[in-house]
Amino acid sequence: MTKIQQHSASDEVVVAAPAAVARGLVDDVIGWTQLHTTAVHAEILEDDGTEQLIQHWAVADRHSVRTWKVRRTREADRISFVHVPAEHPFASLSGEWTFKEQDGKTVVTLRHDFTLAEGEEGRLDEVTDRLHAGNQDYLRVLGYAAENGEELDQLIIRMEDPLFIAGDIKDVYDYLWEADKWEERIPHIAKLDLEQPADDVQFFDMDTSTPDGSSHRTRSVRIAIEPDIIVYKQTELPVLLDGHTGHWKFTQTPEGVIAEARHTATIKPSALHILGEGTTVQDARNYLRRVLSANSMSNLRLAKAYAEERAGV
Repeated sequence: MTKIQQHSASDEVVVAAPAAVARGLVDDVIGWTQLHTTAVHAEILEDDGTEQLIQHWAVADRHSVRTWKVRRTREADRISFVHVPAEHPFASLSGEWTFKEQDGKTVVTLRHDFTLAEGEEGRLDEVTDRLHAGNQDYLRVLGYAAENGEELDQLIIRMEDPLFIAGDIKDVYDYLWEADKWEERIPHIAKLDLEQPADDVQFFDMDTSTPDGSSHRTRSVRIAIEPDIIVYKQTELPVLLDGHTGHWKFTQTPEGVIAEARHTATIKPSALHILGEGTTVQDARNYLRRVLSANSMSNLRLAKAYAEERAGV
């Protein structure tokens, strides 16, 4: 009988921040999507206070998204996890984050333990290198976020805008999901090139006009989680931003649907000058609040008109 070999890939970073700060960033799987380039969305499917089941979505490349589920257990100085199930070429995949304070800093370690599927032992070096690269990327982002929390609090702006719609939730959902019809439906969309590699995944390049007359081209990925949410992330951003994520969320009520547009945007400090000489971070926050809300509320009003017309309201 062939003995199954256990392997591991472990990496660490020293962070100039308390352990509670570093641990909080790892714990916040929803907020992590704003910080990490490839992370698109995370849904907490189960949570009993200590153990969670989480589904993650991440960009695999320019044209595809991968999704996986992790069951994780949270303790004071560690967060352990196991993939359920492990994706090929793994037969099993688990690991842990640990947080150890030393001299006012925190040593954060990320380790993966794994076995390979039968016939895949020849890929050991490739898989181990990939895990190390992923660990180091996560730890780099974690270190930056932990050490620059106060600055990021100023650079990241979050907004949610709801609108009541006296129509059917499916009509509202479909109107906002059918991006191939946006050029005809939405006035501030000048051009949109769509690809849909799966029923629940879209990528598109879009030329958008803003209320002040400027325009920009972006690339986004969107994921449909029916019947109540469409999440998105811009993978190629306008000049002013270092990150932009958001969602369309739909809540059924006895009277109709509450549709909510959410934006989370990270301002790029080196690009403030594009709004004019002397522009401050607060000026950029004010600008983004106005422009992003105007565009998304315009979309929601169009969805409202469409759904209410179909409902005969």
